[in-house]
Amino acid sequence: MTKKKIAVCSGSFDPITYGHIDIIERASRIFDVVYVCVSHNQTKKGLFTPDERVELIEETISHIDNTKVDKHEGLLIDFCKKVDADAIVRGLRAVSDFEYEMQMASMNRKLAENIETLFIMTNNKYSFISSSIAKDVAKHHGKISDVVPPVVEEALVVKFKTLES
Repeated sequence: MTKKKIAVCSGSFDPITYGHIDIIERASRIFDVVYVCVSHNQTKKGLFTPDERVELIEETISHIDNTKVDKHEGLLIDFCKKVDADAIVRGLRAVSDFEYEMQMASMNRKLAENIETLFIMTNNKYSFISSSIAKDVAKHHGKISDVVPPVVEEALVVKFKTLES
Protein backbone atom coordinates (compact mmCIF):
# COMPACT_ATOMS: atom_id res chain seq x y z
CA MET A 1 0.00 0.00 0.00
CA THR A 2 1.29 3.46 -0.91
CA LYS A 3 1.86 5.92 1.91
CA LYS A 4 -0.65 8.77 1.93
CA LYS A 5 0.78 12.17 1.08
CA ILE A 6 0.23 14.40 4.10
CA ALA A 7 0.53 18.18 4.30
CA VAL A 8 0.24 20.68 7.11
CA CYS A 9 -1.25 24.16 6.64
CA SER A 10 -0.37 26.14 9.72
CA GLY A 11 -1.15 29.59 10.95
CA SER A 12 -2.67 31.54 13.78
CA PHE A 13 -6.04 31.66 11.95
CA ASP A 14 -7.26 34.43 14.25
CA PRO A 15 -9.75 34.19 12.58
CA ILE A 16 -9.83 32.01 9.48
CA THR A 17 -10.59 33.98 6.29
CA TYR A 18 -11.67 33.10 2.76
CA GLY A 19 -8.00 33.47 1.79
CA HIS A 20 -7.01 30.72 4.23
CA ILE A 21 -9.86 28.51 3.05
CA ASP A 22 -8.77 28.95 -0.57
CA ILE A 23 -5.24 27.73 0.24
CA ILE A 24 -6.59 24.77 2.28
CA GLU A 25 -8.98 23.76 -0.53
CA ARG A 26 -6.22 23.90 -3.11
CA ALA A 27 -3.82 21.91 -0.90
CA SER A 28 -6.55 19.31 -0.36
CA ARG A 29 -6.59 18.64 -4.12
CA ILE A 30 -2.85 17.91 -4.09
CA PHE A 31 -2.49 15.89 -0.87
CA ASP A 32 -4.35 12.88 0.52
CA VAL A 33 -4.62 14.46 3.99
CA VAL A 34 -4.26 18.10 5.00
CA TYR A 35 -3.83 19.00 8.65
CA VAL A 36 -4.85 22.54 9.48
CA CYS A 37 -2.72 23.38 12.49
CA VAL A 38 -3.53 26.33 14.73
CA SER A 39 -0.11 27.48 15.83
CA HIS A 40 0.65 29.81 18.69
CA ASN A 41 2.35 32.96 17.41
CA GLN A 42 4.04 34.77 20.29
CA THR A 43 4.26 38.00 18.29
CA LYS A 44 0.48 38.23 17.91
CA LYS A 45 -2.08 38.83 20.64
CA GLY A 46 -4.97 36.51 19.90
CA LEU A 47 -8.59 37.58 19.85
CA PHE A 48 -9.94 34.03 19.85
CA THR A 49 -8.61 31.21 22.02
CA PRO A 50 -6.92 28.33 20.21
CA ASP A 51 -9.97 26.14 20.96
CA GLU A 52 -12.33 28.76 19.49
CA ARG A 53 -10.16 28.95 16.37
CA VAL A 54 -10.20 25.17 15.97
CA GLU A 55 -14.00 25.19 16.27
CA LEU A 56 -14.37 27.97 13.67
CA ILE A 57 -12.01 26.20 11.28
CA GLU A 58 -13.82 22.88 11.67
CA GLU A 59 -17.12 24.58 10.84
CA THR A 60 -15.78 26.48 7.83
CA ILE A 61 -13.89 23.62 6.17
CA SER A 62 -16.27 20.76 6.97
CA HIS A 63 -16.96 20.49 3.21
CA ILE A 64 -13.35 19.38 2.60
CA ASP A 65 -13.35 15.67 3.43
CA ASN A 66 -9.61 15.07 3.62
CA THR A 67 -8.81 17.71 6.26
CA LYS A 68 -8.16 17.43 9.98
CA VAL A 69 -7.89 20.35 12.40
CA ASP A 70 -5.55 20.43 15.37
CA LYS A 71 -3.56 22.91 17.45
CA HIS A 72 0.06 22.95 18.48
CA GLU A 73 2.44 24.95 20.64
CA GLY A 74 6.10 24.79 19.87
CA LEU A 75 7.96 24.10 16.66
CA LEU A 76 5.77 23.40 13.64
CA ILE A 77 8.28 20.82 12.46
CA ASP A 78 7.56 18.77 15.62
CA PHE A 79 3.86 18.73 14.72
CA CYS A 80 4.76 17.70 11.17
CA LYS A 81 6.85 14.80 12.48
CA LYS A 82 4.02 13.75 14.81
CA VAL A 83 1.52 13.46 11.92
CA ASP A 84 4.14 12.04 9.50
CA ALA A 85 3.76 15.00 7.12
CA ASP A 86 5.54 15.17 3.81
CA ALA A 87 5.08 18.91 3.35
CA ILE A 88 4.21 22.24 4.88
CA VAL A 89 1.92 24.35 2.69
CA ARG A 90 2.07 28.12 3.01
CA GLY A 91 0.05 30.76 1.22
CA LEU A 92 1.73 33.83 -0.20
CA ARG A 93 -0.27 37.03 -0.68
CA ALA A 94 2.50 39.35 -1.81
CA VAL A 95 6.24 39.59 -2.25
CA SER A 96 6.40 41.04 1.27
CA ASP A 97 5.30 37.63 2.67
CA PHE A 98 8.10 35.81 0.86
CA GLU A 99 11.11 36.94 2.93
CA TYR A 100 9.63 35.75 6.23
CA GLU A 101 8.30 32.54 4.67
CA MET A 102 11.67 31.78 3.05
CA GLN A 103 13.42 32.14 6.41
CA MET A 104 10.93 29.80 8.05
CA ALA A 105 11.17 27.28 5.20
CA SER A 106 14.97 27.32 5.42
CA MET A 107 14.93 26.69 9.16
CA ASN A 108 12.33 23.94 8.86
CA ARG A 109 14.45 22.33 6.12
CA LYS A 110 17.46 22.44 8.45
CA LEU A 111 15.42 20.78 11.23
CA ALA A 112 13.87 18.10 8.99
CA GLU A 113 15.21 17.91 5.46
CA ASN A 114 12.66 15.26 4.46
CA ILE A 115 9.74 17.70 4.94
CA GLU A 116 9.27 20.06 2.00
CA THR A 117 7.73 23.52 2.13
CA LEU A 118 5.41 24.39 -0.75
CA PHE A 119 4.13 27.89 -1.46
CA ILE A 120 0.73 28.48 -3.03
CA MET A 121 0.05 31.93 -4.40
CA THR A 122 -3.18 33.34 -3.01
CA ASN A 123 -6.03 33.83 -5.43
CA ASN A 124 -5.92 37.50 -6.50
CA LYS A 125 -9.40 38.16 -5.11
CA TYR A 126 -8.09 37.29 -1.63
CA SER A 127 -4.65 38.95 -1.82
CA PHE A 128 -5.69 41.92 0.34
CA ILE A 129 -7.27 39.80 3.07
CA SER A 130 -5.61 39.20 6.43
CA SER A 131 -7.01 38.17 9.78
CA SER A 132 -5.78 41.46 11.24
CA ILE A 133 -7.66 43.53 8.68
CA ALA A 134 -10.82 41.42 9.14
CA LYS A 135 -10.66 41.97 12.92
CA ASP A 136 -10.08 45.71 12.57
CA VAL A 137 -12.98 46.19 10.15
CA ALA A 138 -15.28 44.02 12.31
CA LYS A 139 -14.29 45.94 15.44
CA HIS A 140 -15.47 49.14 13.78
CA HIS A 141 -18.70 47.51 12.51
CA GLY A 142 -17.59 47.41 8.87
CA LYS A 143 -18.77 44.92 6.26
CA ILE A 144 -16.67 41.74 6.24
CA SER A 145 -19.08 39.25 4.67
CA ASP A 146 -16.86 38.99 1.57
CA VAL A 147 -13.76 38.40 3.70
CA VAL A 148 -14.83 35.72 6.21
CA PRO A 149 -17.52 33.01 6.29
CA PRO A 150 -20.82 33.86 8.07
CA VAL A 151 -19.99 31.80 11.19
CA VAL A 152 -16.73 33.74 11.58
CA GLU A 153 -18.43 37.09 11.01
CA GLU A 154 -20.96 36.21 13.70
CA ALA A 155 -18.21 35.12 16.10
CA LEU A 156 -16.38 38.42 15.54
CA VAL A 157 -19.53 40.45 16.24
CA VAL A 158 -20.16 38.50 19.46
CA LYS A 159 -16.52 38.73 20.56
CA PHE A 160 -16.34 42.51 20.09
CA LYS A 161 -19.71 43.04 21.84
CA THR A 162 -18.37 41.03 24.78
CA LEU A 163 -15.16 43.05 24.88
CA GLU A 164 -17.11 46.35 24.76
CA SER A 165 -19.25 45.34 27.75
